[in-house]
Amino acid sequence: MQKPYSLFDVSGKVALITGATGGFGHAASLGLAEAGAKIMVTGRAEETLKPLVEEIIKAGGVAAYSAGSPSNHEDVKRVVNDTVEKFGGIDILITAAGVNKPNPIVEQPLEEWEMIMDANVKGTWLYCKEAGKVMIDQGRGGKVILLSSTRGMLGMSNYAAYSPSKGAVSLLAKSLGCEWGPHKINVNAIAPTVFRTALTQWMFDDGAFYNNFLKRIPIGRLGEPEDFIGTVIFLSSKASDFMTGSILYVDGGYTAG
Repeated sequence: MQKPYSLFDVSGKVALITGATGGFGHAASLGLAEAGAKIMVTGRAEETLKPLVEEIIKAGGVAAYSAGSPSNHEDVKRVVNDTVEKFGGIDILITAAGVNKPNPIVEQPLEEWEMIMDANVKGTWLYCKEAGKVMIDQGRGGKVILLSSTRGMLGMSNYAAYSPSKGAVSLLAKSLGCEWGPHKINVNAIAPTVFRTALTQWMFDDGAFYNNFLKRIPIGRLGEPEDFIGTVIFLSSKASDFMTGSILYVDGGYTAG
């Protein structure tokens, strides 16, 4: 039997992380880099990716960036190719890119719904498609972590675009878990509740909203980005080799009752 801690070793693994400058992607990038993985970060804007790479390197990690839109197929293929050329392959894919625009369905423009679906579903699908080709060809297995949400299981007013998009991400994890099992590629999703990010900071600042929301969370607080890191390392390592197609609710107990 292996020493228990060795099961969580990701040193030397190559991780491609989309949406890397968002709250979840940033935490995942720093956490995996600190654990010894080589990190390729991607997102739309070079000006936000470059400081993240500098932060990782300054802390002693190994990282590079390749900018591109997650919903543009040519961009996705280029980023995947850049990762292979820079680091020699892909062992871990984390799809953290996504957006939300709450709106009543009767008022929501079709273009806004399409934008949410493109960012949350199409971009995730494209990265799975292209990085999956690399992992299958490598023949050494791999780890894929998709970012879903508690809203992929629970409906909410004004979320007629976001909730279905995250439901699709959860089912993509299950579908690919079945499809890629023979290739020893584990595909799982993390489904958080509200975490502190630039987009959700208003929820923390609005005392009435914050206190009302806490009534649904047994742990008694909302999430912080670092709350993801342990789950990310677990799903990126041998410790999760017998887990695929699962949705892990990192939500402080929000969906428990």
